[in-house]
Amino acid sequence: MAAQGIWSGTISFSLVAIPVHLVKAVQPGRVAFRSLHNTDFSPLVRRMFCPKQEKLVPPEEIVRGYEIEPDRYLAITDEELESVSPERSRTIEIVEFIDMKEVDPIYYDHPYYLVPSKGGEKAYRLLVEVMQRTNRAGLAKFVLVEREYLVAIKSTEGALTLFTLHYSEEILPDEGLAPKEGKLEAREKNRMKNSIKEMMADFDPGKYGNKHREKVMNLLQQKMTEHALVEAPAVEEEEEGEGPADLVATLENIMREVKKSR
Repeated sequence: MAAQGIWSGTISFSLVAIPVHLVKAVQPGRVAFRSLHNTDFSPLVRRMFCPKQEKLVPPEEIVRGYEIEPDRYLAITDEELESVSPERSRTIEIVEFIDMKEVDPIYYDHPYYLVPSKGGEKAYRLLVEVMQRTNRAGLAKFVLVEREYLVAIKSTEGALTLFTLHYSEEILPDEGLAPKEGKLEAREKNRMKNSIKEMMADFDPGKYGNKHREKVMNLLQQKMTEHALVEAPAVEEEEEGEGPADLVATLENIMREVKKSR
């Protein structure tokens, strides 16, 4: 199955422009479940509830708020946020080439593949080869889904990989985490070095499968052969902002109990 493109545009630097599109490089192995009502297996939905007025809040009455201090917020509108949102990138413009050995892995965020678009195959292969030989990566700023990322583009096994990177202000300081320096016995150091040396191996990620996911999938497959699928009942569309009467009543009862306990 062909990978679905997330973004399309060009990689550019100096006088070079290579048409590419961005695709996923990883697929999370987490098995997702929906929350169902155990009496009729209806999928449950989340709704916004105002505890002060004890009612559900429709979307048109919801605004964003930035918490300045506990229970004090600065309200901001979608229009105000849009006025400072970056424009969508049409080009990934490389501003400098760096040695990836200098980038601490803590800065790595999320990987993607860059695939050549029609007409860019030759330049793409040339860039892959040159970057592989020089062990250099291109550093750029890139806007994806209204967020500006710092990204590194590197050659990985014949393809270009784009890594979103954390900004320096996002990295938490490690001061005080490690124990203070103290005297280490030579015998203890040698024992540690020998233990590590005996366990040295080439990295083979295929040896380390997600055992928990495998067990969950096996469980689901077994249940499919032994049990019939449950089906959610059809429900009528409700007006926006209105919740099921029983849900509203339940929330109101909860709020009354909370007030009584204060």
